[in-house]
Formats: sequence, C-alpha cells, structure tokens
Amino acid sequence: MNRYYVDLHIHIGRTWTGKPVKITGAKSLTFTNIIEHARHEKGLNMVGIIDSHSPEVILEMESLIQSGEISEHQDGGLIFGDLTVIPGSELEIYDEQSNGPIHLLMFFPNLTIMREFSSWLSGHLKNIQLSSQRIYVTGLVLQKKVKDLGGIFIPAHVFTPFKSLYGKGVNKSLTEVLNPDLIDGIELGLSSDTHMADQLGELHKYTFVTNSDAHSLAKIAREYQVMAMKEPTFLELQKALKGEDGRHIIANYGLDPLLGKYHKTVCAECLNPLNHDDQLCDQCGKNKVIKGVADRILELKTADTSPPGRPPYVHQVPLEFIPGLGPRLLEKLVNHFGSEMAILHEVPYEALTEVVPAKIAEFIMKAREGNVTLAAGGGGKYGKIAD
Repeated sequence: MNRYYVDLHIHIGRTWTGKPVKITGAKSLTFTNIIEHARHEKGLNMVGIIDSHSPEVILEMESLIQSGEISEHQDGGLIFGDLTVIPGSELEIYDEQSNGPIHLLMFFPNLTIMREFSSWLSGHLKNIQLSSQRIYVTGLVLQKKVKDLGGIFIPAHVFTPFKSLYGKGVNKSLTEVLNPDLIDGIELGLSSDTHMADQLGELHKYTFVTNSDAHSLAKIAREYQVMAMKEPTFLELQKALKGEDGRHIIANYGLDPLLGKYHKTVCAECLNPLNHDDQLCDQCGKNKVIKGVADRILELKTADTSPPGRPPYVHQVPLEFIPGLGPRLLEKLVNHFGSEMAILHEVPYEALTEVVPAKIAEFIMKAREGNVTLAAGGGGKYGKIAD
C-alpha cells in the first residue's frame, strides 16, 4: 500500500468564464487553479472538488481532457500528474423529516456519470450553476440516486450549528432523515474531532473524514487525511472508506476543535462565550444563542469510547494560523521545501530556521507536536494560537 494525502471538500468560486459557482468562494477558485495549487503548493495526492455538477465546470474538465492536460482513470478519478481529482457535489436538503437544512457530499467516478447526475439535478433545484443548492427531494431519494449511479455519499460537517445533520437537521438520530446503510462516511467539520464524534454510538460504524471545506486557495488542506491505497483512484477511495482489502485511513489531520469557528456556545449578538445553560448574555443582555458543537455533542452523547481500530486524529495547526507567518514568508517556505505537506510533516527545525526566523520555526515545531496554547473559537469566529 502507498500513502496519500487526501482533501475531499474543495469549492469552486468561479467558472473559467468568470461566472459564480460558490457565491462565498474566492474568484481565484477555478477548477484549473485548484488542481495546480493543490498539487504544486499543498502537496496533496487526491482532492474532491464538490461543485463539479455545474455545467460550465463540466465543460472546463472536458476541455482539459481533450487538450491532454488531465485524463480519466479506468478505475475512476481525473488524473493531473500525481494528483487525482474526484468530481463531486454538495447539496442541501430540507424536507419534511428535517428540522433545518442539511448539507451532503456526493462523489462520482467519471464525467459521464457526473453529467448524468447534473442533468437529473437540474429538474430538482432552482439553479444548476451554483454550489450547495437546496434540492427539492428527500434525503432518502437523493441517497438512492447517488447509489444507483455508483457514487459515494457523505453527510458534510455534521455538527456545525447551521446547515448540518446534527447541528440543525435532526433531533437525535441520523435515521430521522437518512438511510444509515447508504452512508459511506461522516465528515467531522472544523469544530469537532474523532473523540468528540465517537460520543455518538450510532457513528461508530462509519469512517470519519476530515476535509478543508475550502472557500479559498489558502484554506485547501487545512484538514485532510492520509489514506493507505494501492493507487489514488475512485475505486480505491471507496475501498478505503469501507476498510476493504487493506485500504484504510491511516490518520485524520485536523484543527484542534478549539480553533474551529463553532466550538463554544456564544451569544449571537456579541459573541460573548456562554455556559450551556445560560439563557441571557451577561454582556449585552440578549437571549439569542449560537449553540457550540461541544455542547450539542453532550446533548446527543450515547457512548464514552471510540470503537476498536479507529484511526488516530492528529490535532494540526494550519500554517496560516502560525503567528508571524504571513503570505510572503509562507510562499518562501513552500518554494524552498516544495509543499505545505513537507513543511507540516517532514522539514526539521534547523532547515526551517534557514528560511524563516527562529520564533516562527519554533511555532511550526510546537504545532507539529501539539504543544501550542489555544484560545477557543465560537459563533463564526475562529480560535487562535495564544502567543
């Protein structure tokens, strides 16, 4: 088996003609820019681009195939040198079974199937061009369609307070809205980790994935996983998510939940941290609350330990969180050492100090070892390294 760095949740901001896809995504997030940045700057081996249902994005991918810049692998996936692209989609359901909107990820092996899925979608949502659109079918209908097409189905960022399975969508159980047998994995999101998620016993049967949900090039690979696969293809990804034939996730790498935007419960008006039972904010007196992921998981808790064989979750601080490491210095590091993956995992302290000040090199090493002090985030505001 080989080791591969994988991030399965990257948005497209604009098409190659400049039309918006993910409204909140950066204009620089075109398909071509993403694959070049993910390969050359981040050092990833597999990415899921989850706005690939947009017709103009499909046209761009087909054009790159025709020009020979990318190719389709017989086992699924688009090959760009040593990077494999898995075309996918993020959609929103809000049916009569759910309490609120829920975001879901689905992935397909090739453009023929993605085009078929896009054609089907166009009859069930308002704007096929855009990302994360609400689809007017039930979650069960969507799951069946994905599986009929041989796709992968994963609920997205399942604990975030807005537009997620447990944050808003269900009272207690995913079975309220989805068929548990048609789920291939669970995406944890930035404000939770394996230990937190495994407090829900019904999740013990699923593989956890950690992805960036990138809305800009810089955010790609802020969370990712290392997978053991024979080669980076769609078929191998399916096997790794199921733990089949020796394929598996070696480790999940993600933010310490304290760095996530929704870890703590806060006042919705002034973002003052609140205790779980607080009804009024002692700062502004308002009674609107954004419930943090940690408190929501405590409400749902049914288990105390993780199941046997769960991969380790490594708390990792993205380089953009390192105090003093701005875009220019980061670019200098990447140019010198080849990729962010190399800097995060491999480059020794002495080599780092040849490129950046010793204090920044020390922060990078402490972050690699999990020895940094963190201030928790909440209410849409990221946590930070306390320097």
